[in-house]
Amino acid sequence: MKRNLPTLIIDDEPQVRGFLREILQTEGWDITEAASAAEAFEKLNENQWALVFCDVMLGDADGYTVLRRFVEAQPQAKFVLMTGFESAAGALEATSIGAYEYLVKPFSIDDVTLLSANVREQAEEERQTKSPKQEIDKNVYVPSIALIGRSPKFVECLKMVGRVAPTVLPVLIAGESGTGKEMVARAIHNLSNRAGKDFVAVNCGAIPVELIESELFGHTKGSFTGADRERMGLWEEADGGTIFLDEITETPPQFQVKILRALQQSEIRRVGSNQTLKVDVRVIAATNRDIEEEAKSGRFREDLMYRLNAVTINLPPLRDRAEDIPVFAEYFAQRACLTGSEPARFSAEAMKILTAYEWQGNVRELENAVLHAVSMSDRIVYPEHLPSRILKSAGNISSAINEFDDLIPAGVSLEKKDWLTLEEFELRYVKQVLEHTKGNKQAAARLLDIDRKTLSRMLNRLDN
Repeated sequence: MKRNLPTLIIDDEPQVRGFLREILQTEGWDITEAASAAEAFEKLNENQWALVFCDVMLGDADGYTVLRRFVEAQPQAKFVLMTGFESAAGALEATSIGAYEYLVKPFSIDDVTLLSANVREQAEEERQTKSPKQEIDKNVYVPSIALIGRSPKFVECLKMVGRVAPTVLPVLIAGESGTGKEMVARAIHNLSNRAGKDFVAVNCGAIPVELIESELFGHTKGSFTGADRERMGLWEEADGGTIFLDEITETPPQFQVKILRALQQSEIRRVGSNQTLKVDVRVIAATNRDIEEEAKSGRFREDLMYRLNAVTINLPPLRDRAEDIPVFAEYFAQRACLTGSEPARFSAEAMKILTAYEWQGNVRELENAVLHAVSMSDRIVYPEHLPSRILKSAGNISSAINEFDDLIPAGVSLEKKDWLTLEEFELRYVKQVLEHTKGNKQAAARLLDIDRKTLSRMLNRLDN
């Protein structure tokens, strides 16, 4: 039998409170409502809340302020922030402060019922085991958001960042080159209780095989030719802080066993020394390869893989989060402007070209393209200011969608009965655009200047 657990709904919109009340009452929750932050604070100590829903935008305060008060006073409560504007920055801040979930309006009945079922199950487990809730540092540092975006995939990634940051777990960040793996690693460090200590980044692929052990663990004087003095390694330099091992799959297997020992025993040994040193380091690793495939092929130790990926964060490539491209472009343009001057703006056509481009180099390639365009332009970026490779791609798009002859079946006459109907012409046009975007519906919708729902309806007609 379900226990009637207390939940508090904080929102200045009666319709939202009513929607949640109906769902949660059906699920057996005791409901209390508050229409403002002030009212929520009055009810803070009236009950031991199991679940709290709170809107980000309240009339008298923001939801983050309410969240901090509840985390401090009732850390056992599962706090859910609700927002009408999806934001990776908001998700990161909410989860790093201690939010249980970050919901984007409009959410569905299924979203709420699944969430409430999970909270009920966890509450029951905690009641039976009486395990203490992990303490969260209320004075966490939220980095300036170069981790920008609003795409659902990226928002989910940053929720994970916020949740894992306060722990001591090793983290593996997987993603293509240029997706921002080091930025995410720095965010985890900055949001942890190690933020006051060093963050040491190591590009494992850039260190020669014969030097990697010395670089990471240090060496004693005379331990090899050229070792004219004792030297501390980067692992020891990160003592008390975080070491970021970028491109970890580039390390040779014979050295991977030493990384494993350092992780398991929290100790290292300098090259040429028989003395072990205790080092307290949190390890965050990253790779642009499929680490499981690397382990299966024998190029990476399976035991080290399992040790590193206690938590894995998969960063999506930029082509899978096309809605973030305009946000990044404007951000990089602002960074490129001289102090006191207005940042360059993008013409609609230039932005359309940027959004449709594949970006194999991801965010790093986009940043370089924007810097090039801004330097070539005078306050407004037009297509001709973009790098030639991007213009060439845009030319391919134009030629693909403007080739009228390709849309007419071979051998067609000029008689009216043989011409394509407008609908047939439209559907073939859509098909060509989809072929160009390699099936990426988001990019196709942007090229066609329609929303995803309209595109879906057109594709349904195409299939029938």
